[in-house]
Amino acid sequence: MAESGEFLYPAKWLSKASTGYRVTCELRMRIISGGIGSGTILSENKLAADFAVSRSPVREALKILASENIIRLERMGAVVIGLTEKEIAEIYDVRLLIETFVFERLVRMDINELVKELSKILEMMKVAIKYSDADEFSYQDVLFHETIICTINHSYILMIWNNLKPVMESFILLSMRMRFKEKYDDFTRIVNNHELYIEAIKTKDRALMIESLHQNFDDVQGKVEDLWMSQQILSKRIEQEKD
Repeated sequence: MAESGEFLYPAKWLSKASTGYRVTCELRMRIISGGIGSGTILSENKLAADFAVSRSPVREALKILASENIIRLERMGAVVIGLTEKEIAEIYDVRLLIETFVFERLVRMDINELVKELSKILEMMKVAIKYSDADEFSYQDVLFHETIICTINHSYILMIWNNLKPVMESFILLSMRMRFKEKYDDFTRIVNNHELYIEAIKTKDRALMIESLHQNFDDVQGKVEDLWMSQQILSKRIEQEKD
């Protein structure tokens, strides 16, 4: 088990979390990052020892990860499936469908408060960029889109979003950490995209919204490449630690 300083999931996001949730978040990050490779068999006993917890929170974590289709529960233990490039692209397909639907609802609503809230979040994203804080940027980025979705008060859309969020959040964290190291200049474009997003909502301009959605989601391939790059770096680090 890595030392706590080497955990992939941000410790500050887990201050009030249960033990099971902590194990779930860290295991998810390690699987999605490639730190735990596809085909690996996860033992409840070994995981409990590695995380210094009882088997109960480990069992809880494995059930959740199985429901997310990144592991498969079998009699000998849990088998890691991981996340393919196709599945990552499909996550963004669903996000695009959700946010397109949400915009159609927003054009019939009073969106003044939403625009104010999104502007505040965008300012926090800019601060995170200034201080090269990838984790804070990721948190605010997810919050930006979640705030838009929550505004229409649609329980089933929110349910789909909440099902997507854990895997998507881990993916965004890994991708943004890599971007801060390798593609820092790209954040100017990302901020501009979010400003366009706010303007589209503010003006209720469908053409502008389509443009902003394309700009936000057409760079999925870039995000996928970031993830694979981060996997390679993590794998090299793990190999170095073994030597």
